[in-house]
Amino acid sequence: MLEELFGNPVIEKILFYLVVNQKCYPSQLKKIFQIPLYSVQRAFMRLEKGGIIARSQEGKTAMYQFNPRYPFLEKLKNFLQNAYNSFPEEFREKYYEPITRTRPRRQGKPL
Repeated sequence: MLEELFGNPVIEKILFYLVVNQKCYPSQLKKIFQIPLYSVQRAFMRLEKGGIIARSQEGKTAMYQFNPRYPFLEKLKNFLQNAYNSFPEEFREKYYEPITRTRPRRQGKPL
């Protein structure tokens, strides 16, 4: 929808996901959007280099969120929220609505 504006469809997905869910990690978006992990990681690096998002560690997982020091953060969030509201409901539910579990499961832990 806005990939021409952002220059990359993966960056668009990341920004909309962060507007709705506040935090995410690359493997999470890889699973949700069925895109290569390298593309997601490269987009995260590009956004982090631009100062739009910030990385923090939660255990061994690198979590990303909007950088509170980014000078245009509120305007960017308002723009993204307005664009997000124009998405069809089924599209929002399928890709962006929060899921109950947000942390990765420990490897080898039984279900």
